[in-house]
Amino acid sequence: MSPVYPFDDAATARAVIDDDGVLVAWNEGARRLLGHTAAEVVGRPAAELLAGSGRLVPAGPRWTGTVDLRHRDGHTVSVWVLAHHRPPHDDRPADWLVVTPLEAGTAPAPDDPLSNAALIQAPCAVALYDDRLRLRTMNEAMEAVIDLSSERTRGLRASEIGGKPQSEALERALLRVLTTGLPVDVQAHLPAAGEERPHSWLARMAPITDAQGRVRGVCLAAHDFTDNYRARERLQLVNTASVRIGSTLDVTRTAQELAEVCVPVLADFVRVDLLDPQENGAEPPARITAPVSLRRAAHQSVLQDTPEAVIKPGHIAVYPATSPQAASLMAGRTIVASVPSDLEQWLAADTARGERVREFGIHSVMSVPIRARGLTLGVAVLARHRRLEAFTEDDVLLAEEITARAAVCVDNARRYSRERETALALQRSLLPRTLPRTAAVRAASRYLPAARAGVGGDWFDVIPLSGLRVAMIVGDVVGHGIEASATMGRLRTAVRTLADIDLAPDELLTHLDDLVVRLSEEAGGAGSPGEVGATCLYAVYDPVSRRCTLARAGHPAPVLVPPGEPPRQLDLPPGPPLGLGGLPFESIEVELPEGTVLSLYTDGLIETRERDVEASQRLLFGALAAYTESLEETCDRVLAALLPPGGAQDDVALLLARTQGLPASQVATWDIPADPALVAPIRKQVVEQLDTWSLSEAAFTTELVVSELVTNAIRYGSHPIRLRLIHDAATLICEVSDTSHTAPHLRRAKTWDEGGRGLLLVAQLTQRWGSRHTAEGKTIWAEVTLVEEE
Repeated sequence: MSPVYPFDDAATARAVIDDDGVLVAWNEGARRLLGHTAAEVVGRPAAELLAGSGRLVPAGPRWTGTVDLRHRDGHTVSVWVLAHHRPPHDDRPADWLVVTPLEAGTAPAPDDPLSNAALIQAPCAVALYDDRLRLRTMNEAMEAVIDLSSERTRGLRASEIGGKPQSEALERALLRVLTTGLPVDVQAHLPAAGEERPHSWLARMAPITDAQGRVRGVCLAAHDFTDNYRARERLQLVNTASVRIGSTLDVTRTAQELAEVCVPVLADFVRVDLLDPQENGAEPPARITAPVSLRRAAHQSVLQDTPEAVIKPGHIAVYPATSPQAASLMAGRTIVASVPSDLEQWLAADTARGERVREFGIHSVMSVPIRARGLTLGVAVLARHRRLEAFTEDDVLLAEEITARAAVCVDNARRYSRERETALALQRSLLPRTLPRTAAVRAASRYLPAARAGVGGDWFDVIPLSGLRVAMIVGDVVGHGIEASATMGRLRTAVRTLADIDLAPDELLTHLDDLVVRLSEEAGGAGSPGEVGATCLYAVYDPVSRRCTLARAGHPAPVLVPPGEPPRQLDLPPGPPLGLGGLPFESIEVELPEGTVLSLYTDGLIETRERDVEASQRLLFGALAAYTESLEETCDRVLAALLPPGGAQDDVALLLARTQGLPASQVATWDIPADPALVAPIRKQVVEQLDTWSLSEAAFTTELVVSELVTNAIRYGSHPIRLRLIHDAATLICEVSDTSHTAPHLRRAKTWDEGGRGLLLVAQLTQRWGSRHTAEGKTIWAEVTLVEEE
């Protein structure tokens, strides 16, 4: 006795036969019918029970008919049987369940409540089961559903009539109604008799009671709500597509989401192919002509590893006019094709696809153009091979609705990608392609745009200054996109211009602050401030004095790694961000031992949602502490330690610089007396110093430059006056300093003028010249290019 069916099971003769024709189960009802015990027949061929020499070969998932069977005592018993072929389920192999009722002839008593139920004219399928859950009767609608008559199946259980796992679940529900006396509703999805496409059924079960209120049976009414269920399923799929498709502004990911939504609810295999972007950022063509070149963006299958696909994502395939892809794109509408009849020409020419179609049994294909805002972006092709039914008109409407929603997301992602690539190209063009090699520092840099927010306004620069000094800058413009990149380019140009006139770091930031205020006013329009803002760190390092002057405007402080010492953050006054206007900036000067690594970066490196700034700084210190001689390796190590695997959440600019010092032997200094007559001895000492440096070939030019600069300082400057020569590998620098803040101006002297030609002469003899203001006064400098000896 089964716990699912706790009644006498002898009212049905039931046997189970495996696919090899061997009896594997035999119940008491079968013994009553034919006289054989289970021990006598289980394990023997079922054909031995047939009367005569015939062989019964049932076909299909179910078979019914009358069979002549041999009784144990030798006589023949003619029996109507119902046979179900059951596929493998759980640990049970495939087999045949064969049943026949033994008590079908018992007529109900006149007062039996089961006989009083009006069933025959009921519009829905109704069946009545007695108190042992044996079928008592059913109406014509139920007979049509199961394709069996009431006379033949009377006395069978629900699981014996259906022969499917769903039938067993239905029987459990019937037992619950019988034992509890409470109605139960059960939903089931299985095909009606003779159909392949499943129906959706709502089985409503209610107890049948007698006059005393005792449960005498169960009434089962089955309602076919397939249309409502499929409509609700389609609506749910559209809602799912609205949520899942377009989660990112990535074209490939959006295409993959479209494919995943359609499998397996709508198709067994989906591939999404897109047109490649046009040159120069042009929009896709208005009309599509064959052959069409499409790039596989994504595909998805009910089978693991998508074996139906011929090409991999990222690869291009050319589709002729006979293909469903090209046909639907040229027609601008959805095309449904039966395989292979509608695609014989294409599959015959493309043997690889033809083999895949035959191998997996693809029988129906639907090709839906991906269109948005009047543009054709690609095509989605849906195929079925596991589901036996072809695509219907409802499937077409559903696929078009989902694809239309996905098309807008694909177009948004395409436009965003194009804008991001444009901004990135602009950003790359505005950033230095390579960092200059100077006598002051060796530098390495990295720039990474944000993974999702897009290109921003982070920038860095290394600018050679006079006297072998070098300026290093890192900045960050508020916002992302092309406007932020353009603003960054304007600020970087302004910094280079201000650096060229040798402004001190705090003065340079003051001028830069004024510029950002003006840019913000221009962006906001008249009478309303804009949203332009930026932060900046500016540093100037002198390899002669080995001192560095720094100032910052709302930017993270730099990290120093002196030789043999742990990293430490420089205590630098923060200063206000650029664009506030009117607030002062403060600079400091520090001495950096030769070989010190100076780390400048933007806040995208240390500010993340996963950890606080202090934790990020500890990671930064750890990465810098493992410093090797390679600045490039150190940059990579810093980014690997601080950035998440998915990429930076904000733009990141990183600049590492290792300081170098100029030996004292390459610098010569003289204090200049106020007497012009003593200029000649100074020139002689300069020539002697050049001989010591083996630079005799530059003596003539240098002597003239020194003479002019020193004479000008004596005549127009203020004492004390100092002359300094700096010898680099390829340059000789002459500097004359005095305490006057008045800078000379280059002018072209007229024919009869007695003066005014000195600086013009200096400009013609040197590679470049200029002046810079200092705290004590000014310095006039000129660079003489040294000719390398062959």
